[in-house]
Amino acid sequence: MSNPEHIRKSYHHGELILSDLTQDPIDLFRAWWKTVIDADITEPNAMTLATVNAMHQPSARTVLLKGISDHGFEFYTNYESRKGQEMEKNPNVALLFFWKELERQVRIEGVVEKVSRQRSQEYFQSRPLGSQIGAWASPQSKVIEDRSELDLAVTRIEEKFIGQDPLPVPDHWGGYIVRPHLFEFWQGRPDRLHDRFEYRLENKEWKIERLAP
Repeated sequence: MSNPEHIRKSYHHGELILSDLTQDPIDLFRAWWKTVIDADITEPNAMTLATVNAMHQPSARTVLLKGISDHGFEFYTNYESRKGQEMEKNPNVALLFFWKELERQVRIEGVVEKVSRQRSQEYFQSRPLGSQIGAWASPQSKVIEDRSELDLAVTRIEEKFIGQDPLPVPDHWGGYIVRPHLFEFWQGRPDRLHDRFEYRLENKEWKIERLAP
């Protein structure tokens, strides 16, 4: 089993058929999201965020979903991080949710934009104090000499804001919303004959097609 080519898993959890679909993919995502929450899955809101830099090099990392609305999907990060800089220059992004316990996956493609400063502040100040301090202290994605440099930055922030809770939101930190124009809902099936349905936004309407596995 140490050789990845010998790892095998057959999917038998369920199926996805046309009658299961909704006209609006956000409604189907919400239905799947409820199933995920009811299943008590660890880190249900973990999602892969893919961005592309000026050299057309894609990069991906896991971030946490913090909002679902009719407009899109919300998450928060450091604006000066690698992903923040890449999204500033190229707002086309992709998201991926994979819930292995349910043998389900959702791919999303769309355009990202910053949420309002007020919304960023509301969310920032709802976080635990330690997370607020960490957002102030960490020069995300920058090279640091060692862990002590980060620990010292935390101490400086604690001293700067001694006795304050919540803290003000840093200028370099805030939220984004991904406004989708493509969804793919994937349900694992036996023999790799998975169910896949794609929603593509065309002329402000969602076109639905089944894709071969």
